[in-house]
Amino acid sequence: MISKEEVKHIAKLARLGLTEKEIAKYQKELSSILDYIEKLKEVDVSGVGPTSHSVLVENVMRGDESQKPKAKTIYPPTALPPRQAPRQKLLELAPETKDGYLKVKSIL
Repeated sequence: MISKEEVKHIAKLARLGLTEKEIAKYQKELSSILDYIEKLKEVDVSGVGPTSHSVLVENVMRGDESQKPKAKTIYPPTALPPRQAPRQKLLELAPETKDGYLKVKSIL
């Protein structure tokens, strides 16, 4: 069985303040979880290959390709679309552009 000190240590790592009653409760629950994990270690999986997903799903995302901007909507010279700045002005302010889009560093 997991000790009270171990429960207190886990609670401290999680920044949880526990009462003595809660410590006793989690001591039993965590011990139960660890006992179950020990049972799982006994299962023979020698004929089972490694898996990462239970469903065979492949990457369904589109390729990262530049697309030409859609046709521009024409507004009267004195009017701007609501909550939009002029596209060309934004592109001029950008440090780098490509094919009519802002070019940024990869994030993935």
